[in-house]
Amino acid sequence: MRIETHGQQIEVTPALRDYVETKLARLSRHFDQPLEVRTQLSLDKPDHKAEATVNVSGRTLHADANAIDMYAAIDRLADKLDRLLVKHKEKLVDQHHGAGQRGDAG
Repeated sequence: MRIETHGQQIEVTPALRDYVETKLARLSRHFDQPLEVRTQLSLDKPDHKAEATVNVSGRTLHADANAIDMYAAIDRLADKLDRLLVKHKEKLVDQHHGAGQRGDAG
């Protein structure tokens, strides 16, 4: 899993970078193939904003989160991305199972 973290109007410290990588590392459990995640941290006064784009199996998924501090925003972002990946994986599984059933109906 490759995670790029960038800051806009905010310096991405090693502690923030490590926190992002730790929180987003759990996303890799959903797919066998490697994920590419591009994260952008910014200050949207008075809130902190964390955005991420995930490239997985030919699809691009995007999520963003706002919170009172950057660590809370990263937590929310990780939760949103986790739900998005689960939803995407369920769609893939449903499509895979649905393809075999169409031939049996006729």
